[in-house]
Order: sequence, then C-alpha cells, then structure tokens
Amino acid sequence: MGLDPEPSRFPGPFKDDAGRIYDFCATIVDSVADLVIAFKPQIAYFAAHRAEDQLERLMAHMRRAAPHVPIILDAKRGDIGSTASQYAIEAFERYGADAVTLSPFMGFDSIEPYLKYQGKGAFLLCRTSNPGGDDLQNQRLASAPGQPLLYEHIARLAQGPWNRNGQLGLVVGATYPQEIERVRSMAPTLPLLIPGVGAQGGDAVATVRAGWRPDAPIIVNSSRAVLYASAGGDFADAARRVATDTRDLLQGARVVPAVAIK
Repeated sequence: MGLDPEPSRFPGPFKDDAGRIYDFCATIVDSVADLVIAFKPQIAYFAAHRAEDQLERLMAHMRRAAPHVPIILDAKRGDIGSTASQYAIEAFERYGADAVTLSPFMGFDSIEPYLKYQGKGAFLLCRTSNPGGDDLQNQRLASAPGQPLLYEHIARLAQGPWNRNGQLGLVVGATYPQEIERVRSMAPTLPLLIPGVGAQGGDAVATVRAGWRPDAPIIVNSSRAVLYASAGGDFADAARRVATDTRDLLQGARVVPAVAIK
C-alpha cells in the first residue's frame, strides 16, 4: 500500500488541507491494514507540505495499528558514504522504517551505511517504470563481463557481492514484465519491490507471473488507485474495496512457472 498524500485529491473535509495528511493516511492505513503485505510512504509527498512531523506520527500509528506489516520508506536516497550515514539515521532511527529505497548510481559505498542496521533492508533502483529509465538503465556496459545492460549489472551486484548480509532487494517497474522476468533470472532469490500497478497501468497478472517464485517474494505496490478510489465520504470503504480486488487479482495470478517445476 503506497502512501502518496496529495491534499488536492483528498476527499470531502480533507480536501486541500495539508494539515490533515496524517488523518487521511491513518484512516487509509486502518482500512487496509489486514490486506497488505507492506506500507510504502513516499517521503517527498510529506516533505513538500512540511509534514515530516505528520509522517513521524503516521509511522508510529502504523506500528501500533499493524505491527505485523513492514514499512518501506520510499526515499530513493543516493549519496556518498558520510551523507548516506545521515540518511540512514533519518530512515531507520528518526522514522523507524524497516526498509528504504535507494539509488545505487554512486556505488556500494553509498549503500553500505544502510546495511550496518541489522534487520533492516534496502531496495535498489534497478529497472524503473518511468519512460526515462531507458536513458541509463537500458544502456549496455562495454567494460563489464558479458556487456550487460546497466539494470542487469545492478541485479547481479545486488544478488552477489553487495548483498553481504541478505538485506538487499530490487525495485523493478510493473510496466516492463519482460524485464521483471529478466531481473528475476539474474537475481533469483531477492525480494522485488514492483511499483506501477494501478494508476500507472502495469499489468498485475503479467507482473506476478514474471517476478513471483515460491522461494522469491515480490511486493507489488499500488498507491493512487487505492488512495483516491472515491472523492466522497466513503473513501475509506472504497479504498478497502480496491485494495481487496487488487490483492485477489495478485493472489490469483500466483501460479508456479513451468521453469520452476522439476
């Protein structure tokens, strides 16, 4: 369940009131807590409205209301080691997230500070769902063995030498199911965080069949389609209906691929 609060899209009495971000998100959390595998608040939607204090309150609320549901802080941080150490404090100590999304562009020393937190995870951007992802992610690396595409190289690093304590996963967009399957072949055991189902138009069934394996989990994210399922007073009930339908669709697509059958 992605939490991307946009006050201009809030229903009824919440509309255009950035001071009600916590109230809106907490209501959504309570409505879907028993349906979801994880919560994913996107930090920019809070920071843009100077609502970091509301994000802190929301994190605490999720801990109380759904202690069994992990929280992935969608921050997409990526900086040198000393700065990364501060971002790690922000994600894991200030907000108490279970995992964080990161950009691997600056290399392993920009990832390592997060891995010092035992029991915490990091999802590295690999093959993202935006059209501009082709600009870099789909370029071939002539200097790497086998000349992989950049996203393939990231998948190999995350599956292999970078994943020292089993804390890494990958972000792969739902709009590219064939490339999800490619990433899965190169990172056969890593958890995949897959945004793009719902408002971005990703095919839920194709996504599951490309990425899910019995021993390799996926976390499929939907945000706006659930958050803004209704602009009326029934917004929480509508969000629950859409979340239920999405979950049922994803669960129904879980078939063991032929390549996995021995």
